[in-house]
Amino acid sequence: MRFIHMADIHLGVAPDKGKPWAQKRSEEIESTFYRLLKEAGRQGVDLVLIAGDMFHRPPLKRELKELNYRLESIAPAQVVIMAGNHDYMGENSNYRDFSWADNVHFFRREQMDTILIESLNTWVYGLSYEHREIREPLYDQVRPFGRPGYHILLAHGGDEKHIPIQKKALAVAGFDYVALGHIHKPEVISDKMAYAGALEPIDRLDMGAHGYIYGEITERGTRIQFCPAASREYRELILESDTDMTSGEMEQWLEQQIHIEGEKNLYNVILKGYRDTDIVYNLDKMSRIGNVVSIKDETLPWFDVEKLYNENPDNLIGLFIKKVYQMPMDEDRRERILSYGLQAMYHGRGGRNQ
Repeated sequence: MRFIHMADIHLGVAPDKGKPWAQKRSEEIESTFYRLLKEAGRQGVDLVLIAGDMFHRPPLKRELKELNYRLESIAPAQVVIMAGNHDYMGENSNYRDFSWADNVHFFRREQMDTILIESLNTWVYGLSYEHREIREPLYDQVRPFGRPGYHILLAHGGDEKHIPIQKKALAVAGFDYVALGHIHKPEVISDKMAYAGALEPIDRLDMGAHGYIYGEITERGTRIQFCPAASREYRELILESDTDMTSGEMEQWLEQQIHIEGEKNLYNVILKGYRDTDIVYNLDKMSRIGNVVSIKDETLPWFDVEKLYNENPDNLIGLFIKKVYQMPMDEDRRERILSYGLQAMYHGRGGRNQ
């Protein structure tokens, strides 16, 4: 039996609001999901597991109808869905009375239940969120019952507010596979248990590759692999400054690195190293280069500390340098304190930037 395990699709989300690419990202997330469904149907996948947060918020009726049409189109592939903490089933949720296609199976309550898919000789265990938060460890005691067939647990959670999970215990609970959702970073915990991660990254902290889990269950056991599928990635881009680099040079370097790393990707930029005390990098201008999501300047103003001390042994600057070197701390912290402190004193005495 071949399956695809997805989670945290978040249809309807618009990442990076205010950025030029925000609306396009919303469309890409939907497009990636539908493209993967179509491919699953074409490849003859037997089972599609969606481990919560199909939508970024409780869905509208028309959104469910569109989803149902897409899922029905991949029959005879069977689909099992649960509601997560984002698209939870509140009292007036459209999930509650929705009529799904014959090949679509949905967990309709916040209590452990089982769905038997006879054509696949497979039991799927799971539940749906009826609240935004569930603090009880609802998966701790669930175990497959001793009936013939394959046994799969569909689960959403893993933190304090969303069904805490003891991963080591769950991995040996006896299921042929445990399909996890909620944590957006993909993680293969064992050959029988994995977080698929968000299909597409939806937040600037969702860095790295994203996609889905492809698996096969046979009498010999379970085999799984992570398959990248996202249209683009969030990446961290660290640029090391030196004391000769101007703001214009830094902007040009950022453009070059984005071109090398991939212009379609989205970047969290961090500036490090040392800069001339007269230089201030134009972060607002740099934030408009390529797909820069965030930019942080951690550069330090550079001073020849030994020379400054020798020139100012008896005044405030010299006393400050001496005091910092007498304090017990690691070298990195000492350099930062000296740089920022001397910068303040330097400009306070009428430095070149004034």
